[in-house]
Order: sequence, then C-alpha cells, then structure tokens
Amino acid sequence: MNIDPSRAKWFKSTRSSMGKDCVEVAFLAQGMVGVRDSKNPTSPALVFAPGDWDAFTSAVRVDEFTRPA
Repeated sequence: MNIDPSRAKWFKSTRSSMGKDCVEVAFLAQGMVGVRDSKNPTSPALVFAPGDWDAFTSAVRVDEFTRPA
C-alpha cells in the first residue's frame, strides 16, 4: 500500500506546548494515520494501520507505557 502523507493536514495535540518539540499526527487515506516529528517535518513519517493506531492510543490512555522506576 502506498500512502502519500505529503499533502496531509498535520496537527499537534491540544495538550502540546507551543514549542517545536512535538509529535504531529495526520489522518490519511484508507484510515491510515501518519506520525512525524514537528522539528523535522520533511523527514519520513511513520504510517500506521487503523487497528494498530487504535491499539496504541488505547494503551496510552490506560498508562501502559509508564517508565520503570
């Protein structure tokens, strides 16, 4: 599958500070989700299938990625 994220509308979280150290997300064709580093918007984006993105965001919501002490 070839998804072109170059014309996507990228956005940052509403919880993001106004700085440039953010992750940006875009909803792409066929339900795919793009993720990129806001400091380097011309670098390649990661592209996730809808189910993979849903699993990731669900895990974030339940704090599954807490760093070990």
